[in-house]
Amino acid sequence: MKIAFIGLGNMGGPMAMNLKKAGHEVKAFDLSAEACKKYAAEGLGIASSAADSVAGAEVVISMLPASAHVEGLFLGGAGKPGLLESIAAGTLVIDSSTIAAATSRKVAEAAAAKGIAMIDAPVSGGTGGAIAGTLTFMVGGEAKDLERARPVLEKMGANIFHAGAAGAGQTAKICNNMLLGILMIGTSEALALGVANGLDPKVLSEIMRRSSGGNWALEKYNPMPGVMETAPASKNYAGGFGTDLMLKDLGLAQENATAVRAATPLGGLARSLYAAHSLAGHGALDFSSVLKLVQKAS
Repeated sequence: MKIAFIGLGNMGGPMAMNLKKAGHEVKAFDLSAEACKKYAAEGLGIASSAADSVAGAEVVISMLPASAHVEGLFLGGAGKPGLLESIAAGTLVIDSSTIAAATSRKVAEAAAAKGIAMIDAPVSGGTGGAIAGTLTFMVGGEAKDLERARPVLEKMGANIFHAGAAGAGQTAKICNNMLLGILMIGTSEALALGVANGLDPKVLSEIMRRSSGGNWALEKYNPMPGVMETAPASKNYAGGFGTDLMLKDLGLAQENATAVRAATPLGGLARSLYAAHSLAGHGALDFSSVLKLVQKAS
């Protein structure tokens, strides 16, 4: 299958590579020349532009940072045409960015008007899941379009859920990430408290992992350096899922909660704590570095 892949960041790059390894003909593009050079060296086909990447594509996948990037890419603006003008009718578009549900619906409606099928399919599983091809996809859109996308999604993920109509995938994702942000702060507090009392963080982590405090952070993504060698915490919090990206997702959750008048007090507090962490200069570090906010100075 001919696939255009736009966005070769920490998540997008490995996802595109998994599609190539599965035998698909992938033509990718990213505004970062460095990212394009990196994946070209790994054998990924690189286009000269986003419009070039979609020429002849049967499926177009985007993995971008925020709502403004997705809307700008597909709908254009400031006198520049959007990518929907270059995508042929009948093409399937899969947007795996994490953005506002309203933006997903807006772009999907514009795509439908041009005879282009579009689903929102944000992911969970982190960079490890992107590399291993074990991501969870939360899909919003028509069931028939999901079935068209399924053979492609299965090469990048292990779990695929149909959350509902257009935008529903994004809603599911912000609910998940709000919980993740809260859990990471709670896990960091508990570990920091134990270490301040002289406990070995590896032993404490294992105790909590096998007890009622067990959660994904303890299982896969421990925030304490040295406890889990594959976690960003053991790599100076490099790579992974940035603090500023978590802050963006928590902001989306709060905007949504305001719109539907839902009570999310812990989500609001988590957003404030990640905002403080970002303002302290840690925005580019993995979100698990929020441990630094609660860690006793050595």
